Amino acid sequence: MLTRLIASLTAEDVSFSKLGDIIEKDAVIAANLLHLVNSALYARRGTINSVRHALSLLGIEKVRNAVLGMSVTRLWSKVAMPVSWSMARFNLHSSDTAILIDLLAQRLPVNYPEGAFVAGLLHDVGRMLIARALPGEHDRILALYASGAPYLECESQVLGWTHPELSADALAFWNLPAAISIAVRHQHNPQADTSAPLPLSHALAAASGYVNSIGASIQPLNDTPRPEALTLASLGLDDVGLASTLAEFKIEHDAMAQFFH
Repeated sequence: MLTRLIASLTAEDVSFSKLGDIIEKDAVIAANLLHLVNSALYARRGTINSVRHALSLLGIEKVRNAVLGMSVTRLWSKVAMPVSWSMARFNLHSSDTAILIDLLAQRLPVNYPEGAFVAGLLHDVGRMLIARALPGEHDRILALYASGAPYLECESQVLGWTHPELSADALAFWNLPAAISIAVRHQHNPQADTSAPLPLSHALAAASGYVNSIGASIQPLNDTPRPEALTLASLGLDDVGLASTLAEFKIEHDAMAQFFH
């Protein structure tokens, strides 16, 4: 399912029928989607009991995002991880970042807005890969981080490279669109990304930073954001737009949390 959904990201025209066929082959995901569409977030008269009906009401991109989130977090839950890793915190941070950056992409002229949700969902997959494949090095990174050093500097000292690089390389290996890999690679140095007037990496950096600031970080934070860190306000939203974005973010988080964690 994930392979076919990811492939659909690069398709110029994905039909309701094709996407419906993919979802209907997984009973758990289909049931969760119907539960979601019948939740308070999408409150409607009458019960929606068909995947095709849900698609027609929500639209292809919204359904694809929700199903990708459900599928990815379910896949991660089956991976054996060291005790130093919290999959619950990782899923919370990833899904919240995905929800928020998708809302930002609907309001701002970022490049490749259709890839915003996936960029948020998978932006820190490199951190999970490090913890899974290199548990000893991961523990050394955490020990340095506990002493107060910035996380990327801890990774560089232990590994010689950092998780944004690994995340971007993994997404490229999985054949995700290049715009998503570029955004993920530059998430911690968005000023270096000049791929568009408002690069997707800028929205990703601001969304991830905000999610961290409300306590949904992968590791408990022990250092303050750097002065050059991008904020939601720096993206160009006015006060009204920012307030409405955060209000919608809270509603979507509350509705989707049970499916993404």
